[in-house]
Amino acid sequence: MRIQISKFGNVLLSRPNGKEAFLAAKAHTFNPNEKEFLLDFVGVDVLTPSWADEFISGIKREFSNAVIKYENTSNESVSATLKII
Repeated sequence: MRIQISKFGNVLLSRPNGKEAFLAAKAHTFNPNEKEFLLDFVGVDVLTPSWADEFISGIKREFSNAVIKYENTSNESVSATLKII
């Protein structure tokens, strides 16, 4: 499943916003039997570790057997955040 992270905004800040984005995606987008997630960061200008941690950790918790891949991570904010988490 491809997820356009920019659908949640181009400046992604704070743990509460990351959790809200995960819960919204879980309720409206995610397939309960999903085996792979491709997180596409095209159009994201700022990504903080707190937002990413809530969103990505939520996927890992709910879909523990799924593979998570990343695309369009050349933005320094995105690449640095993904290294941290």
